[in-house]
Amino acid sequence: MSWIILKTRHTSLKSQYILSLALFVIKNMKIFTPNSDIHTKNTRNKSNLFVPQTRLVKYQKGVYFTGIKIFNHLPQNIKKLSSDTNKIKRELKKFLRLGSFYSFEEFFGWTSLRNLYALYL
Repeated sequence: MSWIILKTRHTSLKSQYILSLALFVIKNMKIFTPNSDIHTKNTRNKSNLFVPQTRLVKYQKGVYFTGIKIFNHLPQNIKKLSSDTNKIKRELKKFLRLGSFYSFEEFFGWTSLRNLYALYL
């Protein structure tokens, strides 16, 4: 039982990496292309960033590509705060503490966790 309490209070190393990649994308938003610039249709993914096509695994595991994937997978409530760095940092930390993600697979599958889903969707 004490392990579960510790798990919810402390962020894992992977969660800290996710936080730093998301903040990198938010602070450097001008170097990324939003989907709304690629096509004119008003879709639910218009606030997501365009994911460039690549076959190189080295590029796919890099900061630029992984940062885009992480940003696109954040809850809409958090993405909407991207203009205010302090607010988004606070909400990201709260989100990552609640999820306590120990791998990218856990992060990309967070919609299956009921408490996170109820809070952030």
